[in-house]
Amino acid sequence: MNGEAEIPRRRLALAARIPGINADILQAVAASSPQLALLEQPDPAALAPLGLTTEAIAYLACPDHRRLDADLRWLDSSGSALVGCCSPGYPELLRHSPSAPAVLYVRGRLPVLREPQLAMVGSRNPTAGGRATARDFAARFARLGLSITSGMALGIDAACHEGALMAAGATIAVLGHGLDSVYPPEHAALAERIAAQGALVSEFPPGTSVRKHHFPRRNRIIAGLAHGTVVVEAADDSGSLITARLAGAAGREVFALPGSIHNPMARGCHELIRQGAKLVERVEDVLAELKIPLSAQLLAGDAESPAAAPVLDKEYKILLDALAFEPASVDSLIERTGMNSESIASMLLILELDGHVAPHPGGRYSRMAGR
Repeated sequence: MNGEAEIPRRRLALAARIPGINADILQAVAASSPQLALLEQPDPAALAPLGLTTEAIAYLACPDHRRLDADLRWLDSSGSALVGCCSPGYPELLRHSPSAPAVLYVRGRLPVLREPQLAMVGSRNPTAGGRATARDFAARFARLGLSITSGMALGIDAACHEGALMAAGATIAVLGHGLDSVYPPEHAALAERIAAQGALVSEFPPGTSVRKHHFPRRNRIIAGLAHGTVVVEAADDSGSLITARLAGAAGREVFALPGSIHNPMARGCHELIRQGAKLVERVEDVLAELKIPLSAQLLAGDAESPAAAPVLDKEYKILLDALAFEPASVDSLIERTGMNSESIASMLLILELDGHVAPHPGGRYSRMAGR
């Protein structure tokens, strides 16, 4: 297999812009044309049998050299890398997934792409409890040496990246646009932290804007990079379900966290479980299925037996017992406990600050998992 160092970077940038290209096609070109020279000296009779479409061959006959020059300038100015599928630096799991990308743009720590990864995805509009659970699980996985891979979207994706970063672990964000921009824009600071501690990845060249049809393509990379995919919260029509299906199609494990039957954000996870996804309640549920060799010392240190929590007063225990994991209003808590509204409001504030409860819209509260 040709090494990336042997292939002129301009040819990799050219390959990234070929319409309809994928890893299988580019590897076929590399096998028949050392250093991908055929891309710069295109012969339709030689290219067509390798899987290139008429549109792809027409592009190679007249590529946009000014755009290619701009791509290379951006790579230099941003310190980013181009990784071709015929390079030993290309992630092996991704290489063997369906319709793998021919070339990846990478900003950050290149070696992290070949480390064991776990994908974590979910709703852009999660519950407070779902966000906290995603952050906690991601932190635990990161401490065990798993890189957390997600899509840097609002909600669960961001919480997963943040959990890995808080645990001083590695995290990878796969984007559905060029790496010269950030979407959503409010994640600009998060993107910089990810690039410093992990990597930003895209198959799309610089200047590629956000398009709805790009996200399923991004999702196949998320699924292809990882040994398994964990879905934390997802509605019936969530894009996270696409990632889960792509993970299954790639022969990877699919996991789902169950939730309340009254929570619409749990319905997608429940459907995945009905379809055969592994039900997850603890980090160990995932580790047992992945069978990735991890440090026994780390596993022992992260065993889910947290340090003893501060003892709560009797009234706080009564309120927590009355407060289920489904959001409840103060009025309903008054009925369940017999306490007055002022006492309940004050206690809820303390419990929220201590991480025992999560607030919800409409003045409702729910108990946090594990509390």
